[in-house]
Amino acid sequence: MRASQFFISTLKEAPAEAELASHRLMLRAGLIKKLGSGLYSWMPMGLRVLRKVENIVREEMNRAGAIELLMPLINPAELWQETGRWEKYGPNMLRMKDRHDRDFLFAPTHEEVITDIVRKEIGSYRQLPVNFYHIGDKFRDEVRPRFGVMRAREFIMKDAYSFDRDKDGLMASYRAMYDAYTKIFTRLGLEFRPVDADNGEIGGASSHEFQVLADSGEDVIAFCPTSTYAANIEKAEAVAPGAPRAQPGGPMQKVATPGMKTCEAVAEFLGVPLQLNVKSVMFFSDAGFCLLLVRGDHSVNEVKIAKLPQLKNFRAATPGEIEAHLGTDPGYCGPVPVRGAHAGPVLVIADRTVAAMSDFVCGANESGHHLTGVNWGRDLPEPDLVADLRSVVAGDPSPDGQGVLELCRGIEVGHVFALGTVYSEAMRATVLDEQGHAQVMHMGCYGIGVTRVVAAAIEQHFDEKGIVWPLPMAPFAVVIAPIGYGRNPQVKEAAICLHDELAALGVEVLLDDRDVRPGVMFADLELIGIPHRVTIGDRGLKEGKVEYQARTDAAATGVPFEGIVAFLQARMAARR
Repeated sequence: MRASQFFISTLKEAPAEAELASHRLMLRAGLIKKLGSGLYSWMPMGLRVLRKVENIVREEMNRAGAIELLMPLINPAELWQETGRWEKYGPNMLRMKDRHDRDFLFAPTHEEVITDIVRKEIGSYRQLPVNFYHIGDKFRDEVRPRFGVMRAREFIMKDAYSFDRDKDGLMASYRAMYDAYTKIFTRLGLEFRPVDADNGEIGGASSHEFQVLADSGEDVIAFCPTSTYAANIEKAEAVAPGAPRAQPGGPMQKVATPGMKTCEAVAEFLGVPLQLNVKSVMFFSDAGFCLLLVRGDHSVNEVKIAKLPQLKNFRAATPGEIEAHLGTDPGYCGPVPVRGAHAGPVLVIADRTVAAMSDFVCGANESGHHLTGVNWGRDLPEPDLVADLRSVVAGDPSPDGQGVLELCRGIEVGHVFALGTVYSEAMRATVLDEQGHAQVMHMGCYGIGVTRVVAAAIEQHFDEKGIVWPLPMAPFAVVIAPIGYGRNPQVKEAAICLHDELAALGVEVLLDDRDVRPGVMFADLELIGIPHRVTIGDRGLKEGKVEYQARTDAAATGVPFEGIVAFLQARMAARR
């Protein structure tokens, strides 16, 4: 490919709103162009990268036995009404009406569509298992699209859906997809980790996220370096303390803490460790007014508490509700009962760590005051419920008992779910078993954010000059940078000769034959991140040499022109 016949459109500076490195570099390198909020056109250079990702995904999905199809972006509302998600999915679903006033939506995912296909096409257990996948557009009306294609409204996703006759078959399909994902991200040259994850809005039982490790990631991953345990912090279990609760060491006392409304402020004022403080967090749920207790240095995990029956449909309590139930403003709330008529009962739910504490500090339910030396059983009743309410922190015991947890950040690029019968029951997707009885199919779904993979790779592979592509994802494997291409016949002839020879061998090569200064050329090529560069100049040719420099090399290396093809082949093979 000659640059003069392609399209290269680079920028010296990225727009001010580009926060992440991937967003800045994709715009500067001309991989994408913004059309509107969360909407991007993929330019020729970026599309080559995107197709590389798609091809590797497609090859491994096919190898795992999945069958490709293509489903429409526009879905009729009726399918989503069958599962109840037309109402439940929320404002992220963009709805529309056609000229006949019928309801449609831009699909954020395709569980309903594929289940409708399967229930019409699959009638017997003998046709199972089956796994269909497609690579296509999705639309989610993000409240705040940001970070370029990392969190865009329209994006490309690979989603696969398996159907089996029972749970054992489902888990076999699940494992096959888990293994396929591991191969995909390994082939793409990414550093990643599969982690146990929450099922979220998709539903179902088991699920794992595939996280590309990057400091800029939105997700926090808890992992044990001495075992295989890894989980999203939303899911990671905070195990109960192993030691029994200590006996009280002294009497409970009320102390004045004027203006001290946070655990940090109270701990500093009293001169006690933050870990001795108990934080009160107030919610209203279907069960009524709930007082949740976590240690002062811990935080409530809303994904975990949403799974408690007592917190169904929870919301933060208002200052007025807190005053009505506890008799004080939020900064001085605590679990020790106070006298006086209040609006109703208070359900006290303690985190496992708090339930094991003694001689702790908490709000006195009196403005400007806290209690010290508080103990369960003596100063207040045992909590109504003890549960895992908090997010884990570094140093917590690993749930598998094999060490302690560490935390890192990641970018979710893939997710596999063992759905079970959530959708097949709702949509009556059944097959006939050996006895001719209708049997609900067991379903799994498996997604990869193809466009997100591109951005995640850049977050993991960039430097001060630009993108540093892993070879499997690079738009071109080799770029030829001729100095004086339009002025020096020898340089031009050598560049064309090398380009044609590499192209004949199947190497994806770009000949930069643009009429630009060498400094501009090198800056563009380093920004775009092509892994291997060959510079051809008049002086080197007179000595029978060209200069080779990998994108990660600090300096160029002289190589005989006659041996440059073999040299490149060896270097590319070594970096796969």
